[in-house]
Amino acid sequence: MSKRSFFRVTGITFLVIIIAAAAPNSRYFEIAKNIEIYSALYKTINEIYVDEVNPNKLLNTSVETMLSNLDPYTVYISEDKIEDFRTESTGEYGGIGASTVRLNGRVFISMVVNDGPADNAGIEIGDEVITAAGVPVLGKTNDELNQLVRGQAKTSVLLGIKKNGQDNVEDLSVIRDKITIENVPYFGMVDENTGYIKFTTFTANGAKNITKALKDLKNQGATSVILDLRDNPGGLLNEARDICNLFIPKGKLVVSTKGKRPENSSEFKTLNAPLDLKIPVIVLVNHSSASASEIVAGTLQDYDRAVIMGQKSYGKGLVQNVRPLSYNAQLKVTIAKYYTPSGRCIQALDYTHRNEDGSVGTIADSLKTSFKTVNGRTVYDGGGVDPDVLLPDKEWPSLLVELVKQGKIYTYANVFKLANPTIAEPKEFNLTDKQFEDFVNWIEADTITYESTAQKKFDVIEELSKNLNEQSELYASTLAEVKSGLEQPVSSQLYAIKKDIERTLEAEIALRYYSEEGGIQASLADDFEVNRARELLKNPAQYKKILSGIK
Repeated sequence: MSKRSFFRVTGITFLVIIIAAAAPNSRYFEIAKNIEIYSALYKTINEIYVDEVNPNKLLNTSVETMLSNLDPYTVYISEDKIEDFRTESTGEYGGIGASTVRLNGRVFISMVVNDGPADNAGIEIGDEVITAAGVPVLGKTNDELNQLVRGQAKTSVLLGIKKNGQDNVEDLSVIRDKITIENVPYFGMVDENTGYIKFTTFTANGAKNITKALKDLKNQGATSVILDLRDNPGGLLNEARDICNLFIPKGKLVVSTKGKRPENSSEFKTLNAPLDLKIPVIVLVNHSSASASEIVAGTLQDYDRAVIMGQKSYGKGLVQNVRPLSYNAQLKVTIAKYYTPSGRCIQALDYTHRNEDGSVGTIADSLKTSFKTVNGRTVYDGGGVDPDVLLPDKEWPSLLVELVKQGKIYTYANVFKLANPTIAEPKEFNLTDKQFEDFVNWIEADTITYESTAQKKFDVIEELSKNLNEQSELYASTLAEVKSGLEQPVSSQLYAIKKDIERTLEAEIALRYYSEEGGIQASLADDFEVNRARELLKNPAQYKKILSGIK
């Protein structure tokens, strides 16, 4: 154990003794006593345990175990994780402007920031990363790779890159820069009157970027707008407030927080004049829309200012604050619950009252409370934001899921790019029947491990039937006949889900020609939820009826 670790622990012990002596009958006495026991335990294990102990790993494990009894949002951030945490908050980091995907342990480029360091160095989607800073990256985790590639702006990193379709490895020196992760990766017109804004995370300047997008869309003729918060995990609360402020007047309550300590209870009201009080708005949400996304959806719903469409949101109604700890570490700790203007908290899981096995249960329907929007519509707390227009979950064919998981869609898009120097604009790009046939032939020549849902169910039935004492000949022959029918050629199964594969493959291919913006744009034409939103916005009477609460 290092002297630094020893003095850190013993210093805590002396402090604890003073506190304990000062308040032997208070709650702080119990806290101080437990810290003293822990510090003695930690010190003793490090000094006399039979094998060498990593003190940092031991500390991190014990801290993680302690925090696991709270909620998943209360986390310890060690010094070496601070930069990752700042990236989550600000959307900025020092690096090369490229994302990666792993296929069988190998690292491939999956996204490149336009005009970023990687782009300027000639790195493209589909290229394989062989080494970073002289270190082979095969099997490296994301954290390990980030430690090699990220760094201060204006410094360089040497990458060994195997270009898509080539065997030789090029050594490229890439000059790092400050990279900003786009929180509005795409906005545009989806028809002559409807604007669309994709918003992915509530990082710094989120409201500013949405303001810019909305103004641009209105200049293009947008008389209504779709704000897409699907899969948006949330982020900064002040950005949520300012986004709501675009559509509701100055001085309106957006969210209130209530904590155990008075200083953690506050109200967040809009600060500025709105951009547009009248433009019809539809907010798209799904089960992965959380936290700040739910503040925006819940607030606009409470004021009857937007129609919420999609699936029930995630249900995260907890507020975190970051507190500094010793040695540059930090604690992100839950300090309050948040409430929308109508007074509802949308927290879905009750971490305070756990089941006997330690699992967390949802808040019972009997404990949920009803609230009213401005127009008198009934909304509920305790389980996320319920959409005004509920849409079914998209059920992806199991074969397509396997094609994505096993990297077949990604890899074939690379093959397609080599054979096709250009494609049509994303909105117009569609695979031809011949191009889909080429994909099917490529899959058949390749290997894919796949068992259909029907096959899995059949295997269960067949296994259960083996335990029957008697099997009639007819029963056995019927099983054999069903099994034979399930064993279809891969090509037949691919053609059965042709449209789903085409939409997924077209978006992945468009990424290679038009970056992330093009991939999103290519996916919109057949986006069921976006099209339902467009239909509703073309029917002003129905839109107003939903917000009025009239059945």
